[in-house]
Amino acid sequence: MTLDEIVQAVRTAHDSQSALRIRGAGSKDFYGGMLSGELLDVGGYRGIVAYEPTELYITARCGTPLAEIEAALAEQGQLLAFEPPRFSGASIGGCVAAGLSGPRRSQAGAVRDFMLGARLVDGAGQVLNFGGQVMKNVAGYDVSRLLAGSLGTLGVLAEVTLKVLPRPTAEQTLVFAMDADEAISRLNLWGGQPLPISASFWHDGQLWLRLSGARAAVDAAMRKLGGTEVADGGSLWASVREQTHPAFTADILWRLALPSTAGDPGLAGLRAIEWGGALRWYAGEQEAARGAAARLGGHATLYRSPESLRCLEGAFAPLSPAMLALHRRLKKSFDPKGILNPGRLYAEF
Repeated sequence: MTLDEIVQAVRTAHDSQSALRIRGAGSKDFYGGMLSGELLDVGGYRGIVAYEPTELYITARCGTPLAEIEAALAEQGQLLAFEPPRFSGASIGGCVAAGLSGPRRSQAGAVRDFMLGARLVDGAGQVLNFGGQVMKNVAGYDVSRLLAGSLGTLGVLAEVTLKVLPRPTAEQTLVFAMDADEAISRLNLWGGQPLPISASFWHDGQLWLRLSGARAAVDAAMRKLGGTEVADGGSLWASVREQTHPAFTADILWRLALPSTAGDPGLAGLRAIEWGGALRWYAGEQEAARGAAARLGGHATLYRSPESLRCLEGAFAPLSPAMLALHRRLKKSFDPKGILNPGRLYAEF
């Protein structure tokens, strides 16, 4: 596939006012609203366009497998610090469009924090370029970051440029036995101290911490924190990142983003806690999830569920009238006829 073919497909749909469903590897078809429209498969538009290890950036076409990019980075001792899930063949375009980050997010930042630039085919078939290869090139409206998490509703992400970072020289995983309340308390206490904690994960009475950084810093933190050393911590964090861990085995899974200090939202079915207490996973039908999250200053996402429930509840928390008006104006600017991934983010557009 070529960029010209993508442009032509979008222009044809624009002229006929036909909806398009943008798809790379399809690894996140379960996420977000209902899938609708004629399939525009961009998985064939792939390849690393530029990689400058000394400048800490990589540019790749949307269909490039995430595994291919990470293999190239690993050869130079570098990584995507936000640890996006691969989900059996994820592409870099889908990674950015979904905006999902892994265990290291609380320490390193989210997908949008590493977006340097993007080439976008908007809903009229225009090719637009935003950002550059370094942070200082970002001026005015930072549209490339806006695209992270937009689920393809603003355009086809033809190319993305991401900041990369060196891989930590040392890592060690510790495990502690404690209940959820104590885990949240400890995580907030440790979060206020100069400790090299790069990930945390609580499930079923156990809290795992990953320490990353210089060997001296990791060793000092281990002496201070105690706990039990985990021999194969890498396998644990891979299972958390890819959500193959038993904590995520539920047909209906809610994802609550809360202040890290927030108490118990009063929901049954707690499965896991990540990001220093700021991300909590609940299984089962949770009619009160959104109200409980809002009361604690956060929001709830229906992360995984049968299509019938997604259609009824909507995947994401409803927007306020002011925010909905803003989203609609953005959608109208980038996709005037509303043909790109309609309903994938919100039913209103």
